[in-house]
Amino acid sequence: MKQSKNALRASALSVSLLGLEAHLVRIETTITQAPASASFEITGLSEARQRETRIRVRAALQQLNVDLHQHGVSVRVEPEEVASRGTFDVPMALTLLALLGQISTASLKDMLFLGELSFGGAIRPVRGVLPSLRGAIAHGITRAIVPKANAREAASVHGMRVLVADHLLELVRYLRKGVLLESAGEPPPFPVVPPAAAPDLADLRGMHAARRALEIAATGGHNLLLMGSPAAGKTALARRMPGIFPPLSLEEALEVTSIYSVAGLLMPEAGLVGHRPFRAPHHTVSAAGLVGGGEPVRPGEVSLAHHGVLLLDELPEFRSSVLETLRQPLDEGRVTLARGRTRATFPARTLVVAAINPCPCGFAGDYARRCVCSPERLRAYRARLSDPLFDCFDVQVALLPVDVAALQSRSKDEPSCEVQKRVIAARATQKERARAGATARTNARLSPPGVRPGRDAGRGRGSCPRRGHRAAGLLRGVLPPCAPGGAHHRGPRRQRRRSRSARRRGRACSAARASGNRGHTPGLIAKHVGVRREPDRDGSAARVPW
Repeated sequence: MKQSKNALRASALSVSLLGLEAHLVRIETTITQAPASASFEITGLSEARQRETRIRVRAALQQLNVDLHQHGVSVRVEPEEVASRGTFDVPMALTLLALLGQISTASLKDMLFLGELSFGGAIRPVRGVLPSLRGAIAHGITRAIVPKANAREAASVHGMRVLVADHLLELVRYLRKGVLLESAGEPPPFPVVPPAAAPDLADLRGMHAARRALEIAATGGHNLLLMGSPAAGKTALARRMPGIFPPLSLEEALEVTSIYSVAGLLMPEAGLVGHRPFRAPHHTVSAAGLVGGGEPVRPGEVSLAHHGVLLLDELPEFRSSVLETLRQPLDEGRVTLARGRTRATFPARTLVVAAINPCPCGFAGDYARRCVCSPERLRAYRARLSDPLFDCFDVQVALLPVDVAALQSRSKDEPSCEVQKRVIAARATQKERARAGATARTNARLSPPGVRPGRDAGRGRGSCPRRGHRAAGLLRGVLPPCAPGGAHHRGPRRQRRRSRSARRRGRACSAARASGNRGHTPGLIAKHVGVRREPDRDGSAARVPW
């Protein structure tokens, strides 16, 4: 095959992802005709990646009757800091074809190429096409060719002309002869119609306090802790949480789809993920599985639940070291993973619902069965969760077993669609406040200057700060020192210490309650959300050991 005399060097563009951040990568290739010193050298990739890429590119080019054994090939992938995270088979093969005179080097200019080659020359789908194309637009790239299997995903990107190809030969015909390639198609429809079989609150009986807690948490984006004996309905309630959330906006859907694409969980025919994610990892999950990790770095469960719900069932059964990794993502709304010279960041704006038993046997506080746990077992059980992690749950509610009369009742309770309407209205109020200069779009994310105890916790008509703080405490299931005495109230020395951020989130939680029902006073809030009882220091004085 004749080598091009005018092209000693050819280059093509691709993308490498660090988290969801796209970085442009340039593949620069030079070739010499030297049979005695035939080689194929690649710099900028790890040794394993070099070997795999070299084998795939050579095998794919042989399907086009292109033999590289008579040439010395040198490929440089730059910048090296980010190049190790991508797959560059297609642009690398095209630069070689340009140097061998099969296509012109000018046809590769200002065009993005994504895809992995098979030994037969087919272009396989790759992860992260959606965030790659969105990032390329920010760098001024407006044309791209992606694998045909990624067409639905690529069609979601506005502002870029995207073509698709199924084989390397199709690319050569397009770049050399102008044979048209298929377009990625029209953007997928949005919003996506929700599945008809989604769990509904109307299927449940009783649990009115827990239902109210669910609505408060969804309204303000507050993390929720459900405590109750086995079969009290904790998991059933948590699985119905996505059904009362507002539908995803287009921007939220693009973020969720980008995460699923990077994780390799996006189905080819899916297009956009139009539903709130719901993730429920098993309690044996590792830290890398929960917050992300691996090589290359992949998002964990907390990021896969972005803009959705993360259920941690049987919370004390998770390893303490794994649970502690959640504290920073829950506080900042993102996960940053450092691997060698690179740092990958994934969003993690998720609502965490945790379900726990009140004690190891599960029946502390149950009127039907007697708890058999000793104070030592109670203390050990409680010690599995640290106070900083416990403070992340703004709404905490105890579930009592539903009585038989409620279970046998034929009347249906309020369906999820009705609760969703109230949550949407409350979220709209919070958005209006954000436009007026608030620090966040949901109450759970308000910074301390944005939370005014007197105004936000009550009716919004001059409630006193102390009264508003009491409402916050009741919403979090913790009796504050100013609450009236009782069998379960043992003064400030008996109360678990609450951090400043926990108190701020508690006031924001009261604001969520007020934004959903402006006519309710903080005193009425206590009727809907259970008050969590605290144990004595020896763990023996309270029926519910939390």
